[in-house]
Amino acid sequence: MGTLGFVYVVFVLLRIERKKFKVASHLNWTHFMKRMSIQLIGIIVLTTMYTWFVDPSNLFNVIINKPLLWIIILFVYSLFSVYPQELIYRTFFFERYQSLFKNKYLFIVFNATLFSLAHIFFGNGLVMILTFVGGLLFAYTYKRTQSTLLVTIEHAIYGSWLFTVGMGNMLGFPS
Repeated sequence: MGTLGFVYVVFVLLRIERKKFKVASHLNWTHFMKRMSIQLIGIIVLTTMYTWFVDPSNLFNVIINKPLLWIIILFVYSLFSVYPQELIYRTFFFERYQSLFKNKYLFIVFNATLFSLAHIFFGNGLVMILTFVGGLLFAYTYKRTQSTLLVTIEHAIYGSWLFTVGMGNMLGFPS
């Protein structure tokens, strides 16, 4: 059923919204990489400290003990989870619903809230907080750049870090 829904979203984006999937020439890669790197440093520090204090047995567990599994997780996660999520929650959602909101900040918060609620099935409060904060970052990036590529890269890097540091088990991946 999820696959059918995803096909519908792609159909709407291509046929109804007339969205073109190409790398935009206006992207400021330098600014994006600087901003993302600064945010990533903060994420690395906070999540490493959290894992160190709350679940030290999982700190870098997968990358140390199962490096091939770690590589597979990063590939599968980025391609089959991150990209579809960004097409749905940023590209599709922004194209279809942005015009309903006069306040762009309220729209970003609303988008982040829906993104967080989509992860409620994990039954974990920390996942809800992380996905809300991530949703704010991703919505902000998409709002500024209108680039599915940039927001997918950002999402994949931050999410991959969570698996690397040892927080993947709460996101449904082995640790």
